This record gives sequence, structure tokens and C-alpha cells, in this order.
Amino acid sequence: MRLVLVGPPGAGKGTQAQFIASHLAIPKVSTGDIFRSNVSGGTELGRQAKAFMDRGDLVPDEVTIAMVASRLQEEDAQAGFLLDGFPRNVPQAETLKKLLADWGMRLDLVLELVVDHDEVIRRLSGRRTCRKCGRVWHVAFDPPSRPGTCDECGGELFQRDDDREETIRHRLEVYQRQTQPLISYYADDGVLLGIDATGPVDDVTDRALIALRRFLR
Repeated sequence: MRLVLVGPPGAGKGTQAQFIASHLAIPKVSTGDIFRSNVSGGTELGRQAKAFMDRGDLVPDEVTIAMVASRLQEEDAQAGFLLDGFPRNVPQAETLKKLLADWGMRLDLVLELVVDHDEVIRRLSGRRTCRKCGRVWHVAFDPPSRPGTCDECGGELFQRDDDREETIRHRLEVYQRQTQPLISYYADDGVLLGIDATGPVDDVTDRALIALRRFLR
């Protein structure tokens, strides 16, 4: 099965991608993993990407796409894959479609994790990180026994800038502007399936797998 996972920041894509890919026995292919692998491996694409990142610039689409194309041609991805973090926009989706068509393939499904923005803000803004050991707590879902203090090491807990409400709202605005058109693109292509991504992680995984089983039938 060839699958793409989409959803806003805080929807739980990374967690669900891992569970779903494991259940389907296909590799989880994330742009973050690909970038790290190419940069640490010193590949030509990795060197190109690192040059942009070292300057603080965004890595151009053509470099990202070349990395993804190379990864999808590896042996373990021939029977299927789950893409997490790619494509991020319609031009990337169109390029992916053409790449797959050139290989005699197509996407089977795009699974959208649907969660409203208020829930995303509640999830992300409640996170607190330990300055000492890096353990992440949540004021509502996984609070330490003493507010502001890590149960693991006694370190001070703080709120990262990325977890502040104003930063989260900005990320959601960027998502809405750049990635939401991707949802319409895949809906028009007839491969979009949305599931409710609110609630406990296990419940979301169960919904996703039930939806996939119905699709596979």
C-alpha cells in the first residue's frame, strides 16, 4: 500500500505514522529521517541540503524531491510505503504523482488526521520540557507530581518557544495557507480519507486501521 499521512501540527502524525506503517509492514518515510540520513551519510544530496541549512535557508523543493525519490526506489519501499511530511504543497504532490506514474505506480490513499485548531493549541501549549533531562510533560495529559518540577530528575520545567500559543497559531496559519490546498487536491483526485484524530493515541490508531481495512476491502 502506498499511503500519505497529512494533518496539522499537533495532530500526532509522527506517532500514528509509526503505528500504521508497522501494522501494514511498510516503511515509514519521513522527510526528517531522509534529511538526517543524507546529511550524516555525506551524500551529494545531503551536501546540497546542508549548504542551504547552514545558511539558514529553506532546502529547495528539487533537492527534497530528489531525496524522496531516491528513498522510494530502495528495495524495502517497492511493496509500499507511508509518507510522513511529504508532500507539503500541491506542486510537490504533482511531482510525486508524476514520479510514481513514471514507475508504473500511484498513491492508494491519503489519510488526513482531522483535529480542530483549538485542540491543537491545547495539546501543544500544555507541553513543558525539563531543562535538565529533556523529558516532556503536559499540564493536562501527563502532569508531574509537583508543578514546574520534573519527576524524573528534579529539573526545572519550562515552556519552549515553539509551544507558546502565539507560535502555534502562526504554525497553523502557515499550514492552512500552504498545506490545506493539498487536502482539496487529493479530495479532487479521489484518494482522500479523513479520520477524527482527537482522543487517546490508541483510539486514533484504531480508527485509522479500521478505516484502512474498509478501504482495502
